[in-house]
Amino acid sequence: MRDSDSKITTSEDICLNIERIIASGELEDGARLDENRLAQMFGVSRTPVREAFRLLAAQGLVTIHRNRGAFARIPDFMEMVEMFDVMAGMEAWCGRLAATRISNAALIMLGASADRCETLQQAHDIAGYYDENEVFHQLIYNASGNAFLAQETTKLQRRLKPYRQLQLGYGDRLEQSLREHREILAAITARDADRAAAALHDHIRIQHAVYNAYRDEMRRKADQQHK
Repeated sequence: MRDSDSKITTSEDICLNIERIIASGELEDGARLDENRLAQMFGVSRTPVREAFRLLAAQGLVTIHRNRGAFARIPDFMEMVEMFDVMAGMEAWCGRLAATRISNAALIMLGASADRCETLQQAHDIAGYYDENEVFHQLIYNASGNAFLAQETTKLQRRLKPYRQLQLGYGDRLEQSLREHREILAAITARDADRAAAALHDHIRIQHAVYNAYRDEMRRKADQQHK
């Protein structure tokens, strides 16, 4: 059992690293992912790399062609707009329901998560902040009282994870994100459904705008290096 668990963890770690490479704009759409080179890069056999490709294909970040290999799939501008639009709507809906349905115990947990986010923000621990950020949002999804909505919102959150995570390191986004969390918490604590929905909707839309700014800057730097 331990060998199996280790294997899964390795594949997931590789998956996360490839996600970051794709989301950062280092690869062009359709770029072939070299299985052997990646295996050497991560110090593993080709098996966990293939498993990572399958995980990425399920998320829509990789296309696998039989006998040809795996290729990066970069969402175009409109696809990203549409995904973040849907995410903003789903999170707003979760927030609206959570504001009227959240239990006192769940509200205490949400406040504690916001406090942990602040501690991580002050330490400028982006990876740790994002992990706690996922906890914060998941508490809201669950507090909506709609299991299907929580499940589908979690799926889209996972799909957008590499993009949402990268934008946290751009400019003063980490501090801004924490302020948005505090506003979301205040709205839910006040049981104000409209305010909670608006705060969550804006929180997601801002993430998309910041990610686009990040990608544009990375492209400008890459163009300058090639000149």
